[in-house]
Amino acid sequence: MRKFLIGLFAVCVGGLPMFSGAYAASLELDTSDPLYMLSQQHVLSETTLTYWDNILRLGQAVSYGINDRLVIGANVHYQQDFDGPEDGFSAVDLGGVYRVGTASGNSAGIISDVLLGLKFGGSSRVRTPDYADSTYYAGYRFGRQWAGLTLAATIKSTWVFDDVRGMAFIDAMPEAYFRIAQDWRLGAQFTLRKATNPHYNQEWLGGKIVRQYGRTQYAGHIDYEFESDDLQVGVIVNILF
Repeated sequence: MRKFLIGLFAVCVGGLPMFSGAYAASLELDTSDPLYMLSQQHVLSETTLTYWDNILRLGQAVSYGINDRLVIGANVHYQQDFDGPEDGFSAVDLGGVYRVGTASGNSAGIISDVLLGLKFGGSSRVRTPDYADSTYYAGYRFGRQWAGLTLAATIKSTWVFDDVRGMAFIDAMPEAYFRIAQDWRLGAQFTLRKATNPHYNQEWLGGKIVRQYGRTQYAGHIDYEFESDDLQVGVIVNILF
C-alpha cells in the first residue's frame, strides 16, 4: 500500500503540466496555495471539518495581514470522540508568518518564510500533542510559484511541555499545488514526523481538490497515515475579507 500511494503521488506531481497557468486565477485570491501570503489589512477565515477513527474535529482559524511580509493568526479546534472519552478543545494556537525572501529578491525566484507560534490551554482528556498544555513551534517554509504550479516544503520543530505528554518532534512537509483550471486546484502533500516519543512517529500522504468562488474556496481532502493505517477525510472553507 505504501509503495502504491507514494508512486501515485509521484505520477500526479510529474504528470501535470507546469504551463497550466493559462487557466490560473490571480495568486492574490488563491488562499489554499502553500506559499500564500495575506496582503496588508486583509483577513482570512479558515474553517475545517475532519473525520477519522470515529472522531469528528472542527477547527477555526483567523489570520490578519499586518503588512505584505507579516501575518499573525490564531486557531482552535474541538473534537468529538464517538467511541471514547477524548472530547474537548485543543490548545489555542497563536502564531505568525514572516516572509524573509520574495520571488523578486533572488535569481531563482525562491520564496521563503519563517513560522513561529505557541499553544496553550489544551484539554487533558485528549491524548495528542495538539491538545497538550504548553507547546512552542518554529519552522521554515520555502518554495517557488509559477502561474499554474507551486512547489513548497516546510520544516517545523515543535516542543511540548506537559507532565504526561512532554516531547519534541520535527515535521518535514513537501507539497505540490496545481492550478489546473480557472477555478479548480489540485494539491498533494507528504508529511514525515519524527518524535522523541516513537509512538507519535507518523507518515501522512494526502491529496485535496479545491473549487474557487470569488474570494471563497471550498476544498475536500483525503489523507492516509502509514504507521497506523488511519484514513481521514475532511472539508475546508477559506473566506478572504
